[in-house]
Amino acid sequence: MSETKEHKHDTTGRAYGRQRQHANTTLTEVGPGTPCGELMRRYWQPVGLSSKATAVPQAVRILGEDLILFRDGAGHAGLLYSRCAHRGTTLYYGKVEERGIRCCYHGWLFDVEGNCLEQPCEPNGGAHRELARQPWYPVEERYGVVFAYMGPPDRQPALTRFDILEDLAPGEYLEVDDQSWAAGVGGTMPVVPHSWLHHYDNIMDPFHVQVLHSTFSGTQFVPEFAVMPKCDFATTDTGMKYVAHRKLDDGRIVDRVSQSLLPNVRIVPNTRLEDGRATEVAWLVPVDDTHHRIIHIAKVTGPGRFTTRIMYNGKRWPEMTEEEHQRFPGDFEAQIGMGAISLHSEEHLATSDRGVAMLRRQLEQQIRTVAEGGDPLGVAFDPEKAVVKVESGNYFK
Repeated sequence: MSETKEHKHDTTGRAYGRQRQHANTTLTEVGPGTPCGELMRRYWQPVGLSSKATAVPQAVRILGEDLILFRDGAGHAGLLYSRCAHRGTTLYYGKVEERGIRCCYHGWLFDVEGNCLEQPCEPNGGAHRELARQPWYPVEERYGVVFAYMGPPDRQPALTRFDILEDLAPGEYLEVDDQSWAAGVGGTMPVVPHSWLHHYDNIMDPFHVQVLHSTFSGTQFVPEFAVMPKCDFATTDTGMKYVAHRKLDDGRIVDRVSQSLLPNVRIVPNTRLEDGRATEVAWLVPVDDTHHRIIHIAKVTGPGRFTTRIMYNGKRWPEMTEEEHQRFPGDFEAQIGMGAISLHSEEHLATSDRGVAMLRRQLEQQIRTVAEGGDPLGVAFDPEKAVVKVESGNYFK
């Protein structure tokens, strides 16, 4: 009778019995009173394009708050809490007039600073209408974008300027976009369905360019990105930067510099690897914990900056089938694949993730600074000092 050799099963490293995993909520939660939410509120945040602030109320969800953006008859932009201070219906259905926005339910009229100007159903138009202040946020317009300050009034900074968006040469103009290409890979998606942190992490991750965008399923930008870079990371007065050094096959050397600005700004060079400074600034604006928008401002000399890029077999990103997305993934696929909020406790960060680790530590440090009553990096109260000198670019040697 032949003997049967017993197969020994490996009992280590199995999925059964894993501890419950969790996200780094310090960095992913952005609502009022949350650590990261309070950091975000210490900076001006873009809430929409100036062209969309009109007499038609626009619903805006940002940092977990539901707001209404409009422009009154005098040309002033306003950003109010969406629920009417009277009975709570939304001002989205309101009517914009010369002096403000009127609620559809009982006609209460609020100006852009939330003052109640009229209460038509009350005696004498509302004897105590000054008590019904509609919550509001201050706004400023620059570069064709409406920015809002949602933080403590006594810490309101000057609105930042960017040197690459100033002093336009003849033939140059600014193009703005709020359609949030699917996390930068083409295709129109007004709201990206995952945490803002996925995208912010990506800014300080130069090594994924060699794999995801160059060697995994084909060239998505330029063939030169297939060269694995040597990278230096550094903190700055406004955030972080890295320099990716590449020695190309033709003997040229190029240094590619990318910047992250606190708390949620991305400045990266053009992906065509053309020599020169970056010409675009983008904000990764949290809608809430599990969604974000991307608002771009770019200096251009011709139309089409924000058109959808050809991605796979001549198809644009929205035209690709599910199988094609699987075979030719880009930033969006990789980031949405982490889930709406990543389980950070499951990560195994390695040496190639040092930029991501530095970025997260910097965010956590600035969150602590705010919690302790201080002002975070990059905040300036003097308008003359609220100017960012952009370093990002492709520099050939």
